[in-house]
This record gives sequence, C-alpha cells and structure tokens, in this order.
Amino acid sequence: CEPRLTLKEVLRASGGVMGESHLGMTEKIVLLKGKICALKRFRKVVLKKNEFGRRIEKFARVSRDCKQLVPITAYLYSKRIKFVVCDYYPMGSLADLLVGARDLGQTALEWKQRLKIIVCIAHGIAFIHSQNPPKDQKDIQLNVHGNVKASNVMINIDFTACLSDYGFAQLAERTEFSDTWQKNPPPLDDQYAYCELLSQKSDVYNFGIILLDILGRRQGMKKEEMGNGEFEFFVQGKERKQVLNVLNIALKCINSDLEARPTMKQIVIYLGDVLRVKNYSN
Repeated sequence: CEPRLTLKEVLRASGGVMGESHLGMTEKIVLLKGKICALKRFRKVVLKKNEFGRRIEKFARVSRDCKQLVPITAYLYSKRIKFVVCDYYPMGSLADLLVGARDLGQTALEWKQRLKIIVCIAHGIAFIHSQNPPKDQKDIQLNVHGNVKASNVMINIDFTACLSDYGFAQLAERTEFSDTWQKNPPPLDDQYAYCELLSQKSDVYNFGIILLDILGRRQGMKKEEMGNGEFEFFVQGKERKQVLNVLNIALKCINSDLEARPTMKQIVIYLGDVLRVKNYSN
C-alpha cells in the first residue's frame, strides 16, 4: 500500500467485506489512486496504543523479510478503530478456492498447484518459528504465528501462497461472531478443528489440518479410512506417491502427543523428499 496512508483516505475508501473471524473483519478497500488493499479491523484490543504499535512494527519487520508472509503496510490505533492494512490478493484465500471448487462445481486444483501451496505455507511457518524473541519485549512471541488456517493462506496467480494474520492473535482478543452473512463451513468432527493455542506445536497441528483440507480428507473422515487413496483430484504414479507421503506428514502433525509432532524445520525437509519423488521411477 501507500507508504504515507492517511486515515481520511482509508476511511473514505470504497470496498466490501471479504471475511470475518474471531479476531475481526477483513475488508477490501480501493484507495483514491486505485490501489487495492485488504483492511483487517479488530473487534477487541486491550493493548495500549504504544504497546500495540511496538508489536505491529516487530511483526511487520519479520513479514517483510519472508516472501511467504503477507506484509503489513500500515496500521491505525484510535479510540474507536484499530486496524491494519495489508496487500490484497485477487485470487482470495486457500479456503475460498477449496470451498468454491467443492460447493460450486468449479475445477478442482491440480496436485502440482496444491503441492506448491503446501510448500509455501511450510516455508512461511518455518521462517516464523526460526525467529528469536525480542530482548526488550519478552511477552511477544515472534516465533509463533498463532492463527494458521486455510482462510489465512492467500493465493497468488501463480499458485504460490502467503500466510496472513501473522501475530494478530497477540494484538486482539478473540470474540464470538455471527457468520450468517457468509457460507458456513461443513460440520466437522471437533477432533479435527483448528487449535487456538499460542504455541509452535499448535501451528504445526493447524498446518496438518490444512494439509488434510488440501487433500480433501478432513470432511467426515475416519482414521481407518485415510489411507485408502481416494482423493478429489486425479493422481497416478509418482504424484500418487507424493500425495500419500503428504498425507503421512499431515498425520504426524495432528498427533495427539505434542512431543511426537515434527518441527516445521523437519516438515520442510520431509516436503523436500516429497518433491524429489517425481525424479524416481515407478
């Protein structure tokens, strides 16, 4: 977005609601010069202005150093409004693509596209997990995303992906909200719901849930049925082996034993092995 964005320009920008979560609402805004951005408006912020600003600045610095993270370009803290401005992605989120393909009969993503998205997400989370906590603010966890889910994975036109909402769980409190304006997700077993705890192990767990979503195995699945090899997209030969390997990674990530879950660094290595499968003969 613009390096010097005024409050007046943002508040007068046209746009519409893109999504809603426990943290707040995301809106698409079109600035006076035609620049399109995403504005994330928080519902409940208990941090003081200076603390809010310090945290935003630190999260923004990290996001600027990783191409798999959505950069924070501006923010506002006032008595009545608290929001951040980020880049806009016209392809929407991974959740949009998956739900659109399943509910509207659109062409399902090919496996190569899905794998590219998976690798980008893994690198983004791994970069976050590699961060050192700031010495001056020990209450900030720079090495935890805190809100990893499919609706926070933004897709580029080349099907690379960027993680949004990095650190936002440490800026605003979660609140109840009504999603009657948008499509409700299909009912899921609570066992496979996203985890809201602020920890690296929770990030890994949620990454596993995203993998299951991408594989089309999250809805109504049973553990004894996961390995039957039936997927919503066509794969055979080497690609089929890649898919089954990714499914195995997903199951490691959602292990109920926290200590048994792999680190994101290990997951990136696992995915490197998956990418190399295509060089092997059947």
